[in-house]
This record gives sequence, C-alpha cells and structure tokens, in this order.
Amino acid sequence: MSAEETTYERASILLVDDMEDNLIALEAVLGSLNEPLVRARSGEEAMKALLRQRFAVVLLDIRMPGMDGFETAANIKRLDQTKDVPIIFLTGIDADAGYAFRGYATGAADYLTKPFDPWVLRAKVTVFLDLHRKNQQLERLLTQEHTHAAQISTRLAALEKRLSSEDPPDLSDLRRQVRELQSLVAGLGGNRAL
Repeated sequence: MSAEETTYERASILLVDDMEDNLIALEAVLGSLNEPLVRARSGEEAMKALLRQRFAVVLLDIRMPGMDGFETAANIKRLDQTKDVPIIFLTGIDADAGYAFRGYATGAADYLTKPFDPWVLRAKVTVFLDLHRKNQQLERLLTQEHTHAAQISTRLAALEKRLSSEDPPDLSDLRRQVRELQSLVAGLGGNRAL
C-alpha cells in the first residue's frame, strides 16, 4: 500500500436545513469528526453544492420551503454524478410514519427524527465516512489496475509487431521483454502469480 493510500482522507459532509439553529446543532454534533461541514439552506443550494464537490454523506431536512427534502433527494438520486451519495433524512418529531416510508422510497440510506441522539447520528455519519474512504481507495486501485493493464497491452503489441517483422528477432532482447511483461503481469491484481 502506498503512502497516498494510507494517508487519512478528509470527506465532506453536506448539511441541508433551512433553519440556522438546526445547522448550528448539526455542526456542534459533527464538529468532533474533524471533517469539512458544508451548509446548504435549501434544496437548490444543496444541489449546487453537490455538483461542485463530492460528499461522503448528506444530512437532509425534509420540511423546507421551495424544494423540500423529498424532492431534493429525488434530484440527488436522479443524477449520475450524485446518485451514490448516501442521504440521512432528518425531520421533526411530529412527522408521521409515512414520512419515513417516503424517505426510504426516494433512496435515503437512513431516517432520524429530531431531537436525535448525538451519539447515534455521529456513529451513522462515521460509517458513511468510512465507506466513502474505502470507495475512494477502491477507485484508486482500479485506476492503477487499468493503467497496469494498458501498459501490458502496449508492450504485448510492440512484442507482437517485433515478432512479425521479417528481421530475425534478437533472442536476448525478446527474453528481456518477456521478463518485463512477466513482471508487469505479476504486479497486476495484487501480485498474483502467473
């Protein structure tokens, strides 16, 4: 594992609520996670933020003027760029049970009523932060594997061209190229044996 893969990655959290007091409360609860907390005061602001940067998780109020939480969630899940961002719905205690079903139907990963237990919210957000980091690590590894495979393909094509030429091949050079290819292939997929 490289130094890049082992360094701690910060993962942004999007807080969406039209009430300033609720945003302050969320910041107080989640501040100890030492991750960037980005505020949005409406569904529209949330969508703009999501299109500007990646988020590990979205905490989304349901009752907001204009685009409510359900509509915002539907828009988040509709876009390829944002469809995989987990959403935790937050709503007031007076909300009826149908809100939870509707929240899950729009693609929410979780649903909490206010007032919520700070420890529970922090634990849930921590799980999504960890998943986000693991996904980023997998994306990096996949990119490395694709690069490795492209190098092998290029080398194989060059070797094939060399073998198909009319000049007699230099056997020592061919052996060296085959060893280089074996080394590249061995590095592909976590050093699997040939």
